[in-house]
Amino acid sequence: MKFRFQYDCSNIEWENVVEILKAVGMANYDRDIHKKAFENSYRVVFVFDEEKLIGFGRTISDGVYQAAIYDIVVSPEYQGKSIGRIIMNKILEGVPNCNCILYASPGKESFYEKFNFKRMKTGMALFNNAHKMKEKGFIE
Repeated sequence: MKFRFQYDCSNIEWENVVEILKAVGMANYDRDIHKKAFENSYRVVFVFDEEKLIGFGRTISDGVYQAAIYDIVVSPEYQGKSIGRIIMNKILEGVPNCNCILYASPGKESFYEKFNFKRMKTGMALFNNAHKMKEKGFIE
């Protein structure tokens, strides 16, 4: 398979972003919120199979020493084809020498361990909907 990568938000069909996020159980916001989040990110990566959006990811960063990675997602029918690994590599290439943090969906931690991410002992979070995040297994 030959994939096309895009590193900006031009011509993205934001409804497709929401559909993919829903397919993997991650859609929490409408298209306009996701659009704004991606447009305000330090680096974005979108992956297409021809013209079909199949995956994406983003990071926010100061570009110097800190970054947070979000929304690493691959459409279910394309999972297991190393696309997530490629997205992560392209995200990490965009923030060299930065400390990177993320929160993994419960059960997906081993994916990030392959990139040498380690569990944090002091990680804390303040979520708008703490009850929902607790139900999903993100917080105690």
